[in-house]
Amino acid sequence: MPGIEKLPIEETLEDSPQTRSLLGVFEEDTAAVSNYCTQLYQAMQRIYDAQNELSAATHLTSRLLKEYDKQRFPLGGDDEVMSSTLQQFATVIDELSSCHAVLSTQLADAMMFPITQFKERDLKEILTLKEVFQISSDDHDTANNRYSRLSKKRDNDKMRAEVVEDVYTSRKKQHQTMMHYFCSLNTLQYKKKTALLEPLLGYMQAQISFFKLGSENLTQQWEDFLGTIGTSVQNVRREMEAEVGQMQQTIQQIETSCDTLYAPCDPDPALSPVCRNLTRKQGYLYIRNKTGLVSSSWERQYFFTQGGNLMQQGRGEVAGGLLTDLDNSSVMAVDSDDRRFCFQVTSFDGKKVVTLQSETRKDCEEWISTINNISKRIYLSENAEELAARVNQSAIEAVTPSPSFQQRHESMRPSSKGRVGRASSISSVGSEPSPALSVLSLDALVAPETPIQFDIISPVSEEISGQSKTAAQSGRRSNPFGESGDSTSEESEESILHQLFIVRFLGSMEVRTPESPDVISETMRQILAARAIHNIFRMTESHLLVTCDCLKLIDPQTQITRLRFPLSSVVQCSSHQDNKRLFGFVLQPASESGDSRAVGYIFESNNDGEKICDSVGLAKQIAFHSEMDRKAVEKRKEQDKAKEKQQEELSKQRQIEKDLEEQSRLIAASSRPANPPAADGQFLVLSNSPSEDGDAGDEGKKTGESEA
Repeated sequence: MPGIEKLPIEETLEDSPQTRSLLGVFEEDTAAVSNYCTQLYQAMQRIYDAQNELSAATHLTSRLLKEYDKQRFPLGGDDEVMSSTLQQFATVIDELSSCHAVLSTQLADAMMFPITQFKERDLKEILTLKEVFQISSDDHDTANNRYSRLSKKRDNDKMRAEVVEDVYTSRKKQHQTMMHYFCSLNTLQYKKKTALLEPLLGYMQAQISFFKLGSENLTQQWEDFLGTIGTSVQNVRREMEAEVGQMQQTIQQIETSCDTLYAPCDPDPALSPVCRNLTRKQGYLYIRNKTGLVSSSWERQYFFTQGGNLMQQGRGEVAGGLLTDLDNSSVMAVDSDDRRFCFQVTSFDGKKVVTLQSETRKDCEEWISTINNISKRIYLSENAEELAARVNQSAIEAVTPSPSFQQRHESMRPSSKGRVGRASSISSVGSEPSPALSVLSLDALVAPETPIQFDIISPVSEEISGQSKTAAQSGRRSNPFGESGDSTSEESEESILHQLFIVRFLGSMEVRTPESPDVISETMRQILAARAIHNIFRMTESHLLVTCDCLKLIDPQTQITRLRFPLSSVVQCSSHQDNKRLFGFVLQPASESGDSRAVGYIFESNNDGEKICDSVGLAKQIAFHSEMDRKAVEKRKEQDKAKEKQQEELSKQRQIEKDLEEQSRLIAASSRPANPPAADGQFLVLSNSPSEDGDAGDEGKKTGESEA
């Protein structure tokens, strides 16, 4: 007999759509076998019940045997040995169709009993197992949905334990039921042959016994043929018994080894560590689908990677469909309000965002690592897993000092014995090193032993205490987000340039040479290497507002300013040479205390990073021209003030000259000879001014009266 098609019992725990599709084929084959056996049973029943219609019944049996080749069995339909055997049986039965007597007892024992046992016991057992398996599968899906809806905010240990126990029980029940169901379906492939051959063999033996082996139709050749068929049936039965014993042993081993896998919990990291070198992965995940403007639903689907694509497949589907393209995509772990172990996949153009949920933290990290490896197109190489391992190792070595380079670097220093220099490649991420930097050490660009900040922390947070004291003294309310209550917002609203970009903060670190053209590339390399080593995939998304006064990082949900950079402190801004979505700028604030450390900030944008850098350059040009215009206006104001002051000085000088002339006339008048006395002894004083004449006249009168 040729090989028997079997269901893989080892894949029952995974319960993949491929296994379900293969199970559907076996169920369809079972239905076809059941239908065919029912017809054969009815034909043999007519032989048993109606002796008068024996000829018609045997003719019908012969016809059904001849139509075996036309039956479309999904499994074993092209069994030539079985087809030829049934054809020979059909010939014999057709020759014996004219027989008019059959022993009812022999027919009942040799023909009807095996087919009845197969129909009433074996087929009904498979139907019962199918119903039990369907119920256990539905219970398992219900338990998984309850477990996935556990909220991390309302964490109840008792409820969590009940849900985990429910998942464990339902998964174990489904697994055991599915294994026994597969075993029965595999056994059916053997039983259907024996169920077809044994009744026919019994029928022929009854006929031979009835005719005492003396009929002309039954020769020695037919006896040998029947003996061969009997031997084949025994061989099939022994093979079936051996296969059943092996499947039972496999079921016991799988039940023992898979007992710890039923609970949806993270395994022991020492026994099952996270594999970060994968380039292919498959399994069940929950995908979030939007059902409205605000509401969304989660659906459990089977996901697998195929080349550079992420595919999804429903349980009843034959093949999977494309979900998103993973080439040059980005993936990161995200926090969900009502779900755990979620991660988000963003396409290369940023237009499609998919949110998925895994069952465990280990599975979530493996999915993130696999998608990261695929986004770098590692799967196109011959040894993809080895290349992924080398990439991860090179990311670790990117910040590991090289002993030979470090010794040579320390020997070039005149007096720095106690200082440990950082030694590594100076080449920027995805670009060739410039000739000017090929002879410089890394310390010339980046400060040694500097920490890397992966989250946004406002630099004014350290001054909140001082601001709160000042606000308390002045009676003003302090801002907890580090924003001063001045008119900065009003000035930014009056700015000519307003451009908003969506960016994600990658990290920041202190740099030494802010004006070097390669400092931003080296800062990108350091931050990306540190993220790869520490497995940091989370990025803070913000809105970057570019104005003529400053750069602002704004929270997209609360619209609160996270960071504010004065435009005058931005030394330079540039993008990555290969990955245009990466850009950064160097900030060197002017400090009164003399501490003017430069810091490099690196971001990832949805748009082209060069556009953001051009916008910053345009803002600096506008600010420069505005400053020049302001200085010109101030200069004109100073010139106008100087002219006014000069006019005031000239007017004062003219007034002084008039006063001097007046005084000189008075002096000249007082220096003239005295006037002759009058007849009455009075003197007449002459004056140029009427006021003086009046005064002199009064004095003259008084003098005359006194003399009189």
